Amino acid sequence: MAQKFQAPKGVAEYTPPDSNEFLAVRTSLAAAAQRAGYSYLELPIFEDTALYVRGVGESTDVVSKEMYTFDDRGGRSLTLRPEGTAGVVRSVVEHNLDRAGLPVKVWYAGPFFRAERPQQGRYRQFNQVGLEALGSDDPALDAEVIAVAAEGFAALGLTGYRILLNSLGDTTSRLEYREVLTGFLQKLDLDEATRLRAQQNPLRVLDDKRPAVQSQLADAPLMVDVLSESARDHHEAVRHYLRELRIEWEDAPRLVRGLDYYTRTTFEFVHDGLGAQSAIGGGGRFDGLMAELGGQELPGIGFGLGVDRTLLACRAEGLEIGDQSRCDVFLIPVGEKAKARLMSTGSDLRARGIRTDFAFDGRSLKGSMRAADRSGAKLVAIVGDSELDAGVVNLKNLVTSDQVSVSTGDVAEKIQEMLNT
Repeated sequence: MAQKFQAPKGVAEYTPPDSNEFLAVRTSLAAAAQRAGYSYLELPIFEDTALYVRGVGESTDVVSKEMYTFDDRGGRSLTLRPEGTAGVVRSVVEHNLDRAGLPVKVWYAGPFFRAERPQQGRYRQFNQVGLEALGSDDPALDAEVIAVAAEGFAALGLTGYRILLNSLGDTTSRLEYREVLTGFLQKLDLDEATRLRAQQNPLRVLDDKRPAVQSQLADAPLMVDVLSESARDHHEAVRHYLRELRIEWEDAPRLVRGLDYYTRTTFEFVHDGLGAQSAIGGGGRFDGLMAELGGQELPGIGFGLGVDRTLLACRAEGLEIGDQSRCDVFLIPVGEKAKARLMSTGSDLRARGIRTDFAFDGRSLKGSMRAADRSGAKLVAIVGDSELDAGVVNLKNLVTSDQVSVSTGDVAEKIQEMLNT
């Protein structure tokens, strides 16, 4: 017996009809970005490993523990993309997109990869819709980015999410905060690995989810207490614009997120119906990243929204999303002559943008009707030899059970009319 294969552990795989829900989530999140003037960018699935080490941060869990890295045949170290921002910035720099006017506004979508312990809402291959805007320091842009994400979620009918908002400060703030935080962390009872991480990047310790660490961080100093005047003004302006957009948020002074490039505005969307893996998206500013990756000294802001977790959130709220039907019209020929005629009709319908399927293999009328029901089609077109000789097609509405006969020359127009009513 031939070996049966299974998908790798930790892969979010979607089959019909669940795949229709997945597509609905991805489409909604992407459509919000498109409506805000973001252009599509198709990114490579893998990049030079050094891009993520330098761009994301060597001390992050993503780089130090979670990347899928391999050597190609030429001995080059490559990594399956664990996130999108570094790749976007690399692409903008490489293709001089920043020379054609600012801000550069792009969106992207697809699978990303992290070697994590699989669990509900946490996968080794997961899907995101993201956007990035480079070249503007305007706090109104920060608010727009948050609003675009909220719009995508709201279009799906989601209501049970919260927006957490923080500022991670500018260079001046971060230097002062690092000194204060390092002094605090030195007094804690940390294991050797965590203490080393605190020396490399003390903010990473704040992102440690272990209860034994979190319990010691209750009295940790906050970035908001040492924000420079410029960083504080920027943060207040973002909050002002969010109020103007009637977007509610919660101040989250301990929000850090897991990537080193974040500065100033940082945000996260969380859904309380998902348990431990509650984040359905997030992002923030990455003002120094473009220069770090060989480009101009330009600011940037963006987000990554989890398609998989957003789908779980929709299910947690009991939302019905996605068209579960495979087609709008199901064509049933009875006889070989009728089959050839209906195949031509099907081609005409598809050219009009009407989703059309066909009863193959000479099934009986009863079997073909069962297949039509399973397809989710609204209409069935039936042609036998007698109908063919008379030049008519029988159309049946599977929703109302109404039936009508129309001439073969008018069938496409009549089907389009019936689908629109």
